[in-house]
Formats: sequence, structure tokens, C-alpha cells
Amino acid sequence: MPNVNISDFRANLLSYLQKAHDGEELTVTSHGEVLATILPPINKREKAKKTLGALAKTALIGDIVSPATGEWKAIK
Repeated sequence: MPNVNISDFRANLLSYLQKAHDGEELTVTSHGEVLATILPPINKREKAKKTLGALAKTALIGDIVSPATGEWKAIK
């Protein structure tokens, strides 16, 4: 993640935004102090696939056709 001085960032804004769009992270600094971190856009489709994949690993597969055995607390 390269550091970019604010004056250089301001002068070459479109170039740095294109780099961020292409997947590069940038840190904007002023006098050595971090002002902002520019991140690439989130691909919502890929994020959703990743989340669903993680959820699929935790799913329990059981018999959903047969009647439930035992009494439920809500029935009492």
C-alpha cells in the first residue's frame, strides 16, 4: 500500500482513483500523518458468494419431510 502525499494526490487525482479502481490500496498523507486510505470498490457479487459459502459450511442437513418428534415448548 503506497503512501501518497496530499499535494501529489490532488495533482494526479484521476490517476490514483484509477489505481484504486484496479485494486490497489492507497494511503494519503500530509506531513507524514495519514489522512485517508483509498480502497478499491467492493464487488458485491463476490462478497455475497463468499458469505453464502461460509454459511453453507455451518448448515445442518436433516429430514424436513417427517414430522418432528417430541413436544415443543410452544405447544405447552
